[in-house]
Amino acid sequence: MPIGLSGCAGNLSALDPAGPAARSTATLWWVMAGGGTAIFLLVMVLLALAFMRPGMGRNVDPKRWLVWGGLVFPAIVLGALLTFALLTGERLLAHPQTPGVVQVEARPYQWYWEFRYPGHAGAVTGEVLHIPAGVPVDVHVVGTDVIHAFWVPRLGGKIDAVPGHVNVIRLIADRPGIYGGVCAEFCGTGHAGMNFSVIAHPAEGFGQALPAAQPTPTAQTQDQP
Repeated sequence: MPIGLSGCAGNLSALDPAGPAARSTATLWWVMAGGGTAIFLLVMVLLALAFMRPGMGRNVDPKRWLVWGGLVFPAIVLGALLTFALLTGERLLAHPQTPGVVQVEARPYQWYWEFRYPGHAGAVTGEVLHIPAGVPVDVHVVGTDVIHAFWVPRLGGKIDAVPGHVNVIRLIADRPGIYGGVCAEFCGTGHAGMNFSVIAHPAEGFGQALPAAQPTPTAQTQDQP
């Protein structure tokens, strides 16, 4: 277990959150993992008892095993996990009424990322997304050529970029830093290298950071539907 848990950190680990949305995702994962582990252990205990004490449950009506073990128990456990997942997922949504939200656009192409900053003199960057730390940022993921997926594991959940559609996801970075992002949907031969970085600046210096940010040579501005 210690060896396995040592892999739960790093710049692309959803279990090493650096923002409230990512923490909700990590909490959901741990609750699901804990619930699954508890059920697994219970089944293993019953299996061990069946081998160690044959006939132990012979006096129990088979219908009781089916109803309580096969219907009631799974319904209670899965219902509780589903309710928790829905409540947790609600906190990942971008609610328009939230004050002080920063708007940015993410445009994926085969195989690079372009980011635009409405309201900041048409600033455009490639392969690097600039955001203010401690401020909610709504990323409008604009579908372009094929289906991609925008994912910054340490800051929030994953959302697809579907051609002809605009999907919105909210990110919040607790503190300034550099965070890794990836395309999480297979999009062709260059998919494995379709990564990007998110730089969270101190909120008061965000506006000054953008003028110096320029598109990379492979991420020129394209007005595609």
